[in-house]
Amino acid sequence: MKRIAALLMLLMITLAGFAQQPASPSDAKLSPAERNMALAQHLIEKNPKDFEAYNALALALSRRARESSDVKFYSLAEDALQQSFAISPNNFDGQRTHVWLLLGKHEFPTALEEAKKLNLRMPDDVMVYGFLADANAELGNYKDAETAAQWMLDLKPGSIPGLTRAAYLRELFGDVEGSMQLMDMAYQSTPPGEVEDSAWILTQMAHLNLSIGKIDEAERLLKQALVMFPGYHYALGNLAKVRIQQKRYAEAVELLQQRYQAAPHAENLYDLAEALQLAGRTGEAQKAFAEFETKSLLESQKKDNSSRELVFYYADYAPQPAKALEVANQEHAWRHDV
Repeated sequence: MKRIAALLMLLMITLAGFAQQPASPSDAKLSPAERNMALAQHLIEKNPKDFEAYNALALALSRRARESSDVKFYSLAEDALQQSFAISPNNFDGQRTHVWLLLGKHEFPTALEEAKKLNLRMPDDVMVYGFLADANAELGNYKDAETAAQWMLDLKPGSIPGLTRAAYLRELFGDVEGSMQLMDMAYQSTPPGEVEDSAWILTQMAHLNLSIGKIDEAERLLKQALVMFPGYHYALGNLAKVRIQQKRYAEAVELLQQRYQAAPHAENLYDLAEALQLAGRTGEAQKAFAEFETKSLLESQKKDNSSRELVFYYADYAPQPAKALEVANQEHAWRHDV
């Protein structure tokens, strides 16, 4: 699944102590991340010098980035961390959240180096090992990723972040059944109130089922995820893949249009263009592909880009194989994953 390690990384522990806070009736309309954002803001209002409250806000904003697929929340999280460091320079929780943000923005080499520093500073911190697993997996250092994930489970057996990372690595090594077992363990352990976390795990389980041809089971899980977290962009994208397998191309287009409206990223536009092509809407597909190419080239110098989709566009649809090779070499120069 695209950007899977960033998604796995975001499956962290919820904000410490917030679960004990009383909820107001209006909280029912908020997502888990939005509730944590509001609680952190409340703590900051009570004590503007509480650096831990700014760390909590940054963490909640990062979770909101995953819920909404809106990268602006990463910038807001960075701003919150600057407030934290202004009060308590180089505090550990703030530095750890900073690594999380680097991973979310696909700055994997920098994230790896920063995580190594934190690991030396606090060698028994479970989530730092999670960051080491994420960064190494994205860079293709699979042995190091495996070692870090194992440390997570050794230090805290049954931890949800450890289980999801182990599941991802099992999938990479071809053990889909083992991956599904670990994901199911993580799902069973997720608190009922963490509906986005649960929906995310269900989406990953659906992805695994789809990869081995269990289309009906994938569809069931995705519908469950969308009931749990309506309009969830990851579930919409995967349900569109189910519809494509079922040759229900018009429905796939509708789902991908809905996702693109919620998360207007270049890679999402590429998926929509492909679905339009399959649906026989050639003119609309060509227009979407052209818009995708423009958007993708504009972000090609960033680490968080759509270069992989751009390779497939040049190889399969343009076709311009020389450009496909150029983009692939550019991406491979810093990232050697499968």
